Amino acid sequence: MTTMTAITHGFLDSDRVICSTITLRHLPLDLALATIADLGFTEIDLGALPGVCDHVPYDLTPQAVREVSAVVNASGLRVRSVNADVGDLNRPLTQSEQTQRATHLDQLTALSTAIGATGLVLPNGALQHEPVRDLESDLALVAEQVAGISERCATADLQLWIEAPHFFRLCYDLTRSGQLIERLPPSVGIICDVSHIVASGSTPRRFVERFGPRVTHVHLRDAEPGYIHHSIGNGVVDFPDTVAALTNIGYQGAYSLELETRDIRDADRPAAALNAGRCISSLLPA
Repeated sequence: MTTMTAITHGFLDSDRVICSTITLRHLPLDLALATIADLGFTEIDLGALPGVCDHVPYDLTPQAVREVSAVVNASGLRVRSVNADVGDLNRPLTQSEQTQRATHLDQLTALSTAIGATGLVLPNGALQHEPVRDLESDLALVAEQVAGISERCATADLQLWIEAPHFFRLCYDLTRSGQLIERLPPSVGIICDVSHIVASGSTPRRFVERFGPRVTHVHLRDAEPGYIHHSIGNGVVDFPDTVAALTNIGYQGAYSLELETRDIRDADRPAAALNAGRCISSLLPA
């Protein structure tokens, strides 16, 4: 377990520490946003991951975009990113499937624009470590798809950020992530998700030392090798060293609490989120 001291009272740096709606995925979107605001957070990541967080419908029609954006904008919370999925980027598509992906992407960019998001977050491939064809072909296809999506995002003044490593996806560790990242356009940012890094057997410091200049956003949740669902303080992630490593490279972005945890009751999630936010805030430089 980490040696972080439990903090029940303290300062929440709401400029740097933000809350993903995935943290309160058990609540409807409007109640999740109201709870996040009541805790003192001022900015969110919006979860739009089917099977993980249903705050945004996967069948994202123009009507759904209007409805979700109205709820988010009414909350008064700023939005850093939309955390979404447009399908397995390493799976070859038919022309019809590619058209469907493009339509879905257009709706995601419309939603992101409507709520003022800075970035769109996507995973790096299918929910399996094994390639669909072979590793080289799969990495090339992911890079091709990401490059095209990045261009579409740019037309909407939206950044594209890729989550690599992601412990359950094609690029699940630092080796595979490096093979992908070297193929991606420089305009594509990389998410530093500490739980996926530690679950894959590495450390956030090693990730930052290797990919630091590409890091555009940070996801926080505790973990141990092989498991990502701990609350902050209940796993082995060295959060003081993580913040120190990011500070050393001049990282000025946000730290997002993506507390998809399985070690607390739903009723305790708001208090756990606030405590985690205060813990991380206490590590940030003045």
